[in-house]
Amino acid sequence: MNLVRLAEDNAAGGPHSEQMPIRRLLLVDDHLMLTEALSDRLGTIEDIWVAGRCCASDPDLLDVARRLRPDVITIEVLQLGSAADKVLGGLISTCPGARVVVLSAERDASAAVLAARAGAAAWVPKDRGADELVAVLRGVCAGDAWYPPELLGPVLRALRSDVRQAADRTGPLDVLSPRERDVLTGMLDGGRARQIADDLAISVDTVRTHTKSILAKLGVHSRLDAVRVARAAGLRPEAVGGD
Repeated sequence: MNLVRLAEDNAAGGPHSEQMPIRRLLLVDDHLMLTEALSDRLGTIEDIWVAGRCCASDPDLLDVARRLRPDVITIEVLQLGSAADKVLGGLISTCPGARVVVLSAERDASAAVLAARAGAAAWVPKDRGADELVAVLRGVCAGDAWYPPELLGPVLRALRSDVRQAADRTGPLDVLSPRERDVLTGMLDGGRARQIADDLAISVDTVRTHTKSILAKLGVHSRLDAVRVARAAGLRPEAVGGD
C-alpha cells in the first residue's frame, strides 16, 4: 500500500507482541493530510505511539522535539531544501537518543548522502508500504539502519570516501591533546617552561609533564626535535590559549 494513500485505508497494522517496548514517534512533514492519515494508521500499532506531529518548516520544530522526547522521528527533507542537513543535525543534537528516519518523496542520491552524513539512520520512500515503514521504525530503534538499494550504493561510497579523506588528514600532531598542542605551540614560539606556564596559567611542573608526554607521543628526544616535527606538520607560532 502506498503511504500517500493511507487516508483511503483503515486496515490494521498486523500482529504485535505485548512484550514490545512502546516507541514514541514524532512525524515531521508539511503535508498535513499525510501525517494525519499516517498517525491514524500507526495508531493501530500496539508498540508505536505517535507522540506528536509537526511541519518540517515550523520554526519551533526543535522545541517541539525537545518537549516530546521521541524515540524516533520521521521527516520529509524535500521541503527543507539546502537547510536539510542543518535541520537533521539540529534534531539529532536536540534529541541525541532519538533515531531519525527520512520519509520522503525525494529520490536524489545526493540528498540521501547529505542525510546520512547528518546522521539519519534510515531513508524510506513514500511509495513504500506502511508495513515496511513500521519494520524500519522498529529496526532503527533496535540500532539498525536502512536505505533503499538504489540509494545505498551512493551513500556507502560517499561515507567510505569521507573515512579515507579523514585518514588522509591525520597528521603526527593528532596524537596530542589540546593542552599538549598549547604547550607545543609555546615551544614553537620560543618560550621556556616558565613563560609557557605563565601564558597558560598552569604550573611549571605541569608544563614539564606535558613536554615529556609530547616527546613520547611524537617519538622524539628533545624540544628541538618536537619543534621540527611541529613545523613540518604545519603548526605555526601563535599566542597560546587558556583552558
